[in-house]
Amino acid sequence: MSAPDTEAFERQVEAFRRDFEAVGNELRKVIVGHADIIHGVVTSLFIGGHVLLEGVPGLGKTLLIRTLSEAVQLDFSRIQFTPDLMPADILGTNIVMESSDGRRAFEFQPGPIFAQIVLADEINRATPKTQSALLEAMQEQSVTIGGTIHRLKKPFFVMATQNPIEQEGTYPLPEAQLDRFLFKLVVGYSNREELNEILDRTTRGVSATIERVISGETLIAHQATVRQVLIAPHVQDYAVRLILATHPGGPFAPEITNRFIRWGSSPRGAQTLVLASKARAMLDKRFNVSFEDIRRELLPSLRHRVLLNFEAQAEGKDTDEILLEILKSVPEIAETPIARSA
Repeated sequence: MSAPDTEAFERQVEAFRRDFEAVGNELRKVIVGHADIIHGVVTSLFIGGHVLLEGVPGLGKTLLIRTLSEAVQLDFSRIQFTPDLMPADILGTNIVMESSDGRRAFEFQPGPIFAQIVLADEINRATPKTQSALLEAMQEQSVTIGGTIHRLKKPFFVMATQNPIEQEGTYPLPEAQLDRFLFKLVVGYSNREELNEILDRTTRGVSATIERVISGETLIAHQATVRQVLIAPHVQDYAVRLILATHPGGPFAPEITNRFIRWGSSPRGAQTLVLASKARAMLDKRFNVSFEDIRRELLPSLRHRVLLNFEAQAEGKDTDEILLEILKSVPEIAETPIARSA
């Protein structure tokens, strides 16, 4: 970068940090604790990706997403997924409309997917047919009804929740749909101090006022800024080797991968890992990605993109546990340099 470009980029990074913190502060007015979850949700917003929140009922997943929708100037809709929900209930449909002169014509009535932040609540309760209706919208940011493509307004985010313990009457998300989520964030229980704070906030008749602190146009600009952050070839290769280390039978696969993993991460995992690391670097006032950035974004980026085999399930192995073991086995600097084309 030339000197003027560097100065302009520094201003963009500072604006990114300021707006990122402002959105996080609005969420913290309502959500107690869960710092990693808040960071992951806001990161997805500033990168431009969808998020899957997993946790038992009552931990604040829906509340977090609702609060996020209040903090940004974007259209919001909620879809409560149930087994009888049909694709048309999400996407919309063509209906016959009669004009004042008696003429009839089909008119498209958009469904709740035509918002900018969509809360897909308990997504694993809908049938695969309905779940698949989200695929085009999440990936292409458009839907096709009656042969006509309808574009969704940008920016567009799907924030989905699911309950991991109640499996009766549910439909696990297919791998293709899981891969379209930028992050999978696991929401855990609150500790003693946090639970006391939750009671103080919710049982005394006091409610927080959430302010709108960022617009959709600003979010789109921040998403472009993230992609300008530099990543050195050896740091990028570290991310690549971590992805390849999840592929059983591959040249970089450690013993734990070959033993417990059935399918490894897709290239989307590498893209997510690098983009999330770039965002973390900017938050730390750096203009280049570090090895530590890569390590800290590994679990939310890959835990839903790695499928365990039967042996892992039989032994009670957890995906996060295996990914952390893989992380320990991959050195920062490769023994052999990467071969690059001229």
